[in-house]
Amino acid sequence: MTEVRWLDEREQRAWRSLMVMQDGLSEFLDRQLRTRCGLSDADYQVLAHLSEAPDGRLRPFALGGLLRWEKSRLSQHLGRMEKRDLVVRERCLTDQRGSVVVITGRGRELIEVAAPQHVADVRSAIIDLLTPAEMRTLEAVGDKVRARLEQLESGNPGIDPTE
Repeated sequence: MTEVRWLDEREQRAWRSLMVMQDGLSEFLDRQLRTRCGLSDADYQVLAHLSEAPDGRLRPFALGGLLRWEKSRLSQHLGRMEKRDLVVRERCLTDQRGSVVVITGRGRELIEVAAPQHVADVRSAIIDLLTPAEMRTLEAVGDKVRARLEQLESGNPGIDPTE
């Protein structure tokens, strides 16, 4: 068994700062969406992906992959969105066993209202606050962590970070 490498004071501050920032930003953006448009962040993500897809249609497995959601979470959330007439599920014409998620007219109207306000909130909360150099650093850190997570999730940890 290897010895635990506890975080030192600087590492602890950085980690906690990241967690507080992430939680605070998510809560702020979700609250703004709910207050202004009646959409949750999850609703917004689904509608944004569908609105960007050809004909506003995606197979559930493709949508789930974009959202990084488990199949059951996606199915339950789509059910709630169907009840609110934001999306419909239709039979897939090329695979009779499959389905396609389609944005409705009401869903498209809501995302078209929400998107400009959401982008303004993102700009106000983070984008316009950072310098171009800070934006490049944020992007580089995000890319580096995402790549590492893919390595770890694939069971290929690669190099030992302690070396």
